Amino acid sequence: MQKKLKLKKVFKRPSFLLALILLLACLLRLYRITNPVADWHAFRQADTASVTREYVKAAHIDLLRPQYQDLSNIQSGLDNLSGYRMVEFPFVNAALALILRTFPSLDLVILSRLASVFISLLTILVLYQLVKEISGRKIALLSALIYTVLPYSIYYSRVILPEPYFVFFSTYSIWQFYLFAKNKKNSNYVGALLGLALAALLKPFVVFLAPVYLAIIWQFRHHKIFSDPRVYLLPILAFAPLLFWREWIKNFPTGIPASKWLFNGNGIRLRPAWFRWLFYERLTKLFLGYFGLIFLFANLCKKDRSFYFYGAWWLSVILYFVIIASGNVQHDYYQNFMLPIVAISIARGLNIFYEQLKPKLNQKLTLIIIFLISFLGLFFAWRQVSGYFNVNHWEYVTAGAAVDQLVDPEALVIAPAMGDTQFLFQTNRRGWPIGFDIEDKIAKGASIYVSVDYDWEAKALEEKYQVIAKTDDYIIINLQSLTNKKP
Repeated sequence: MQKKLKLKKVFKRPSFLLALILLLACLLRLYRITNPVADWHAFRQADTASVTREYVKAAHIDLLRPQYQDLSNIQSGLDNLSGYRMVEFPFVNAALALILRTFPSLDLVILSRLASVFISLLTILVLYQLVKEISGRKIALLSALIYTVLPYSIYYSRVILPEPYFVFFSTYSIWQFYLFAKNKKNSNYVGALLGLALAALLKPFVVFLAPVYLAIIWQFRHHKIFSDPRVYLLPILAFAPLLFWREWIKNFPTGIPASKWLFNGNGIRLRPAWFRWLFYERLTKLFLGYFGLIFLFANLCKKDRSFYFYGAWWLSVILYFVIIASGNVQHDYYQNFMLPIVAISIARGLNIFYEQLKPKLNQKLTLIIIFLISFLGLFFAWRQVSGYFNVNHWEYVTAGAAVDQLVDPEALVIAPAMGDTQFLFQTNRRGWPIGFDIEDKIAKGASIYVSVDYDWEAKALEEKYQVIAKTDDYIIINLQSLTNKKP
């Protein structure tokens, strides 16, 4: 009897429940983990992964001069024959490359995905700790669980993108800053500073979280935090590395992708289509599966201290949506920014829904209703996200493997995919993700042409140059060797 009571206590411990949530999170994120980089947003994943791969191939890891596979002028409008990739500071790529250089038998894609999974588990842990400080253990556990099972979160917690790391470092910084405001410890201040600095080096969008930091400062104003100089030094010290990085990359204009369009390049800001895409297509359908909106709105039924803190976080999201209007509408991975607050709000709303409904019905019926709403929300959200895991171009994988086997490792490749770099990534070579102007590309060093579409360009090149391999799936042409056919 005593053993049963002890076991019951163990099962009810928050640490045990959190461990179960983390285990579930890990298992869910292993879904199709071995897929090639040919699923949703494969072009951006390929670009990120190729920075790591170029570091593995290079004589040494140069953090200040990251390079990747795309030598075209598509990203910056300038020929990028050195393959510079001047976007996020590549400390994550460098760390992964160091592991791969130490253990060459490891697979780059699988390691990169597993690293994203690991960092997402740390995010869940940090989210739990943050919410526990603000709203207690119950809401903290619910927030961790919801972050774990949201289909959008599952997919974007195992992609090869900066986003999983950005979400971790930004959430970690908020947690540490909250603790610093509460107890004034230097260790928490350093944690908040490092988290914010690393998040900024990955995505400058972390600046939109300013209302969250201000809400923390206001909450602890009685601690005389306004008179603490460390508060004012935090943004200066945290954003200094980003400013240095941004100044440095101006030396490599060919490697800086065009970014002005992100703000309002298509004029969509605050127009009906902007509201529809961000608040209906993304938040309502993609994140919440329609039914989760019930718990989101339930947040409005209880205005305690946490309501205003989380409200400041939502203000950050709104500012981000309004200012980075075109970027958010164009790419759904930009909405990783709001994953933590969505999980927290659903958890808080679910708890409020339960507390409001339980006295009117009974506990059993209330739990059944909550289960049905949660199930339906997850079901419809999964229907939106499930296709993200699909490999849409196995022909790229097949043709790329053939190039990797038959072609010189130093060869520069033309792999036409209308500018999409996922095909080029599969060849394990640098080059161009688009055809046209073939003679110009040959003059710039291109030696191999590979295509999965036997179109007019492939046919014309087949007549002029030597064919290395041709199947029903692809054609590989040596652009340095003329055919012996008579014109």
